[in-house]
Formats: sequence, structure tokens, C-alpha cells
Amino acid sequence: RKRGIPVYIISAIFRPDQLFFQWFGKPYRKMLSYFNHLFVQDERSMKLLNEFGITNVTVTGDTRFDRVLDVRKQARELPFIERFLESKEGKRPIVMVAGSSWPQDEAIFIPYFHEHPEMKLIIAPHEIHREHLLSIEAMLKRPSVRLSEAHEDDLADKDCLIIDSFGLLSSIYRYGQIAYIGGGFGVGIHNTLEAAVYGIPVIFGPKYQKFMEAVQLLEAKGAYSIKDYDELKTLLDRFLADELFLRETGTNAGYYVTSNAG
Repeated sequence: RKRGIPVYIISAIFRPDQLFFQWFGKPYRKMLSYFNHLFVQDERSMKLLNEFGITNVTVTGDTRFDRVLDVRKQARELPFIERFLESKEGKRPIVMVAGSSWPQDEAIFIPYFHEHPEMKLIIAPHEIHREHLLSIEAMLKRPSVRLSEAHEDDLADKDCLIIDSFGLLSSIYRYGQIAYIGGGFGVGIHNTLEAAVYGIPVIFGPKYQKFMEAVQLLEAKGAYSIKDYDELKTLLDRFLADELFLRETGTNAGYYVTSNAG
């Protein structure tokens, strides 16, 4: 601002509980006045800013909708995933992709995976340091392999594939029938749109309220939030038993993304 450099904020979202809008928030609120223009996700954000005298605001939605649609168009085919999904019986398994998972997430979806031999699991942990990978492997009772150590000739014999590298998750979701998004038992859920764009149901933990797209996915019945293992079990049991419910939930998720593009 002091040097005359124009500053814009894009895809912003504002809530009444943020520092800017508290009785002690005037210094923080002053920072908002330094933006040449604020492009916000929703009407609620614009109205809140207007109430505090900030009027150089336009509602333009969230650019991530367009981004994930672009990513879907460019999604790579991943031969190692195709090999992993093969089975000796020739029947394609139900695949759950657990993206950006944390230990609190793994503690509830891995036990379910153990009880369902018809499922295969792809885990892309949020952190891929050695200790986290070892803790995941210690929990697993079914055959598993890290991507970095996988051999093409024995991938089909594994039930769980651990993705210990970055940059693949957005392409991997295309191979799942169900997505579990991590972070909902900690700081807050990670990117739900990366999975929803493929038209598959999305599941996440209880801490999602700060993310407008998660709230709206729930309202659209394209996603479900769970608080514990029992809720996850009830939901996954229904997905596995009721193909129509599985398909409709996925369709709702995909439509939510495409309808917000542009």
C-alpha cells in the first residue's frame, strides 16, 4: 500500500467470528481497507464487509471449482493404480481413496477396511514422513505396499496402496467409488472438491464448518460428515449395500461442482 502496489484478494470468504469483526478488531479491519478490491465467494461475505464500510467488493465465487474441473480434464492415467485394482477373480473391487489423512482419520477407516475384504484402500497421507508411514503400516493387517516400493507384478495381490509421494492425489480420486477426506478431526478438512469433481461420494470428519464448499456439499447430499467409527461404519455399510444410494450421492457431488463453475 505504501509503495502504491495494487493489491487484490480473490475467492475470499468472511465470517462474523473472524478477528476483523470483533470489538477489538479495528487494527485488523484497517488492513482490509488496503485492498484495491475484494472478490469474495458469497453474498454473506459481501454483506458483512459492507456493514463495516468496506464496499469495494464483488461476489465472484470460488475459483477452485474451475480449477478442479481443469484438473479432471487433465487427469493422468496411472497404470500402477490400474494394476493395483486388478483381482484374480476378475471382479473390480470397491475402492475407497483416503486423501490427506491424519492419524485420527486412519484410526477409524482402517479398522473398517479390515472387516471388508471386498474393499481395496488407497491412502494418500497428508504427511509422508517416515514415522507416519510406519504408523499406518503398523495398523494394517491386510497386504499393503508403499508406492515407492511397489512392483508391478505383485500390485494386484495387495489390498492397500500407500501413496508416499506428492502430486498424484487429484488424479487418483478418479479410481475411487468413495472418497474420505482427512483433517476433519484436527485443524479442519482438506480439499473436498478434488474428489467431488469425479462424481463420487465424499466423507469427512466433524470439523468442516469453516469451509463453505463442505457445508454446501452436505446440503446437496453429495457428502456426509461422521463423528466416530460407528457413524462411519453405518454410512459405509449403506454405500456398500445400496448401489443406488452410492450412485446418487456421487452424482450430487459431481453436479455441485459443475453447477458452481464459472
